[in-house]
Amino acid sequence: MRTLNGQALKAVSRTCGLLRRLALWSVVLAMSVTQHAHAASPDPSLVSKINAATFEVVIPRAVDDPLTYEKPLPLDLLPYQERTDKYFSVGTAFAIGHNRYVTAGHVLLAAVGDLTGPPALRDASGHVYAIDKVQKFSLQQDFVMFSLKEQPNGNAALETNAKAAMNSVVYAVGNALGTGVVIRDGLYTSDTPEDENGRWKWMRFSAAASPGNSGGPLLDQDGKVIGVVLMKSPNENLNYALPIGEVLNASDNLAVMDKRESYQLDIIEDDQNGTLKAQFPLPASYDDFSATYLKLLNRNSEDLLKALLQQQGNELFPHGAGSNHILHDAPELSLFPELIVRNRSGQWVYSGRELNRVPLSGNGYVASGYVGHTFLMHLRRPDDMKAATFYNDPKQMMDLVLKTGYWTRQVGPEKVKIVSMGKPATDVSYTDSWQRHWKAFVWSLPYINAQMVVFALPTPDGYSIMMRLSPSVVTHDSVIDMKALTDFLNVDYGGTLAQWKEFLANSSLLPDVLKDARIDVDYGKRFSYDSSNIAFSYPVTLQPIASENLLAVGVGYYEKHGKFALQTGIVQLRLNITDPDRISVRRHTAPSPDLDDNFKEAWGKLLHKQHPFDGVPYNDGDEMDVATVIDPPAGDAPSELYTAFYATQGTHKPEDMKAKLKLLTQEFKVKSP
Repeated sequence: MRTLNGQALKAVSRTCGLLRRLALWSVVLAMSVTQHAHAASPDPSLVSKINAATFEVVIPRAVDDPLTYEKPLPLDLLPYQERTDKYFSVGTAFAIGHNRYVTAGHVLLAAVGDLTGPPALRDASGHVYAIDKVQKFSLQQDFVMFSLKEQPNGNAALETNAKAAMNSVVYAVGNALGTGVVIRDGLYTSDTPEDENGRWKWMRFSAAASPGNSGGPLLDQDGKVIGVVLMKSPNENLNYALPIGEVLNASDNLAVMDKRESYQLDIIEDDQNGTLKAQFPLPASYDDFSATYLKLLNRNSEDLLKALLQQQGNELFPHGAGSNHILHDAPELSLFPELIVRNRSGQWVYSGRELNRVPLSGNGYVASGYVGHTFLMHLRRPDDMKAATFYNDPKQMMDLVLKTGYWTRQVGPEKVKIVSMGKPATDVSYTDSWQRHWKAFVWSLPYINAQMVVFALPTPDGYSIMMRLSPSVVTHDSVIDMKALTDFLNVDYGGTLAQWKEFLANSSLLPDVLKDARIDVDYGKRFSYDSSNIAFSYPVTLQPIASENLLAVGVGYYEKHGKFALQTGIVQLRLNITDPDRISVRRHTAPSPDLDDNFKEAWGKLLHKQHPFDGVPYNDGDEMDVATVIDPPAGDAPSELYTAFYATQGTHKPEDMKAKLKLLTQEFKVKSP
């Protein structure tokens, strides 16, 4: 995801349960209240002119809400102005000539990708003026000049002064989030070069600035504009403005984007740095301007992500340090999804674990955790929910996820649970490099100008899910991020035999790793498994065979002829969720020379059928186990071996355990590669 600057990171507000708290439209603010001791004010004759030439920048509030809540929203808990205002106040703008208006670039950009409508100006009487054309824009200097479709009465404008004197009295003017124009005094204290390469100097001033001041004018003692108020110093009680001369001298009819950007992916700590460098002609309508800006921004994110992955090259999993440990370890059989990430030691490891589980009806549940910016979930569908409906109804899937109660809407002091997001705004399919078929959804939350991006991988018992809540302007970033992350998400497959039967019947859901596996179940009689690598079957005398039996298939990463593919690494069957009795068939790969002695010792035990793979039953706590190595096809030294394992509760006669193992292995076949 593109590493946003502080202004853009604050583009959305409020709480969605366990998700990050997003400050309501404070993107357009980037400042906190500063204490100020002066009480001076401009000459009274200037105040009315300043007020007439200064405007609030507003964005429409959502009219239609696609969300459903657990109860009617208690809007009476909101302050009167907030619950009655049809607009969000996002900043300040001012007039500097006939139909020429200026504000901070980030104020206008707050509406790029907005879900409710374009920004506009509002005067003190409440009249709203639509933007006509964007005339000048600089992303790096953070300003925009534009015209209005309708001119305010009087056409008041502020004069400009491009040669302000240091240490002179200044006035910061801002429309404090809809509460009216506020004028506060201070001193123009100093200049400081912009961070990248000192192309211009920011003005620093001590006049207080509050939420909503961004984009407002910084005035000299005569009421002339000397700068555009932009941001607060991160480490001192001073605010920053762009000198008005930079705005006046900027190229006419041109949008300029020339700014350092950084991109980071959750699986890698390294950032990819680059420069967003582009220009496009103006004037343009706000819709055309924002569409072009967003297109260039998204293309830059794609380029940075591509460069990041290319720069990592052959160090990306399944290559790079630590990869061989994962490649030679048996799958963990965790039904909770895990990301394969590179840790601080530079080793590829599994990351992500179940942190919370919320039960649903009919044995369903939602297990959740997270890695970096990405929420991970395993949704186990309720038994009474038909697969055909479940896999084709994203609303129903998300309604189940929302039953966790994590997602809420803050209304005053109260949090109201969201119980449905309705149908997604986007519903597409995506196939990752491992040939797994994902469902990608985007839901809109207009009240916070955010979107929920969900990548859901069908499994026999439900879905493995990646999820992000993003400001709408960076939804594209989340989508391309999550597409890249699918190649690093480890998912095993599990469910009851009944669920597997429904899942396997829908070929569109099946990943390539399961397409070559044939699973035949004759309840009360026999279970059979047949794939390109192995085949085995066993009768009911080994283990009861019923619809509630659990089948888990763990997949691993295997190399063949220089290419890697997902293949089955372990097949395990259990009676049910509470009974630990189990049957396991596991695949083992000969260790590469760089692996430690533990891998080599374990492989030696397999080659020589040493304990615990010698077919001799043994006690392990309160259960009894027996395992053996399946003889490989005749030929050279094997590069992989299979083991068969049986475990049951209590203590049993050794001959009975050996008989059970024989039932499992007597029809076992390892196929030649």
